[in-house]
Amino acid sequence: MLQNVIAGLQGIIDHAMVGHFVGYTGNAAIGVSWQIVIVMIVFAVSVFTGMGVLVARFAGANQPDKVNRVVYQAFLTAAGLAVILGALGWVAAPMLLDLVNATDVVHAEALPFLRAMFVGFIGMMMFFMLSGAFRAAGDPHTPLRLGVAMTVLTIAFNVVLIPALGTVGAAYGTIASSTAVSSYGIWRLLRPGSVIHFERGMDRRPDFVIIRSLFRFGLPTGVQGIAMNVAGVLLLRFIGSLEQSAEAQAAYAVAYTELFSLITWTSVGLMGAAATIAGQNLGAGKPDRAMAGVRVASQIGLGVAAVVGALFVLIPRPLLAIFGMTDVAVIDIGEDLLRYLSVSGFFITVALSYTGALQGSGDTRSPLYISVFSQIVIPLGLCSFFQATSGLQPHHIWIAIPIGHMTRCALSVARFRQQKWRQIEVDIEPGKPRLVTAESELPGAEPHIPMHDAPGPARRS
Repeated sequence: MLQNVIAGLQGIIDHAMVGHFVGYTGNAAIGVSWQIVIVMIVFAVSVFTGMGVLVARFAGANQPDKVNRVVYQAFLTAAGLAVILGALGWVAAPMLLDLVNATDVVHAEALPFLRAMFVGFIGMMMFFMLSGAFRAAGDPHTPLRLGVAMTVLTIAFNVVLIPALGTVGAAYGTIASSTAVSSYGIWRLLRPGSVIHFERGMDRRPDFVIIRSLFRFGLPTGVQGIAMNVAGVLLLRFIGSLEQSAEAQAAYAVAYTELFSLITWTSVGLMGAAATIAGQNLGAGKPDRAMAGVRVASQIGLGVAAVVGALFVLIPRPLLAIFGMTDVAVIDIGEDLLRYLSVSGFFITVALSYTGALQGSGDTRSPLYISVFSQIVIPLGLCSFFQATSGLQPHHIWIAIPIGHMTRCALSVARFRQQKWRQIEVDIEPGKPRLVTAESELPGAEPHIPMHDAPGPARRS
């Protein structure tokens, strides 16, 4: 949570500096660019969800060799994906900005920022890989140190680069800091005292059994993340169709992308904690502790949501003023959005905690289905309805956000309480993946047991 709060503060500082030196068009440019970049990041880091499931399970079962093997294969996969997606993003950047209805002035600010971020994609990829691996292995302090270092470096770079280069300076600062911190983190993996250690004699070749497992367990999360962020891009398209589109996009970028991140980023930290607790305790044969862990995580999240939500209601204008918001229309739209988000925060923090517990147990498909319905069908359907009937207004879009979060919360809690995740088991040994139940065991066999909902009580032969 602390790491994510610090990362969120970095984004707030970037937006505040851009708002003061460039204006609200710079805020809008960063907002729409990050929405696009996150789509790519979420797909790429989905493999780290699969890595986290495997690492937590093997750490709980006290199998460090398997932990090291999984993380190394995730490292190779991340490097390959960063190169491919970075090249694709550079080429597609103008079309992606057209997709979100960016105005000409926002488009001009966003294009160099977006292309720079794609070029420096690998540093961020490695940072997310390292953070997920260390947390899942039971070391949350190293990701915290890496996150603090990256935030401090980014702020230091941006203090120099944003006044000199404008909006694109924020991209250069992020690229430089993430590359430096990730290089140090990879060096840590080579040190004998690390909880994850790439030993000199370990096999350096790609292990496609493990890589397939990473994608098998991670892709549902990747599709889920892509779906949610594509929904965010399409929501920006609705915002771009409003009469005051640039003002509304700027308010959305500041209120939702930055200020609301004080809730969402801490909740993402709780989601990772719930996933680790669930995975490690299932590996150790203690499923009841997984249930207790997610309850505690959601209670902590509700406390954070209450404090931040109160600030949104009590002092919205001073919060918006931090980002150089002086335009009256932008302030009015942003203040209205913050009121809706003060309610939405309670539901998204519980939803993310239970999403983490489901994913950590190996049930990565249910959150996908839940997210598609709650974050795409409902909010975009409501916006389409309002646009076709009474005419779309900013408050129509804002009210669709908490309704989607409420739905996601209810469905995530209900799915976890079904407890089908208790039956999921996993291994990464070579062989034909299959599920072995009490009725279908083969004497003397040591199967590779894939992670999915078993039709009956599953156990290792």
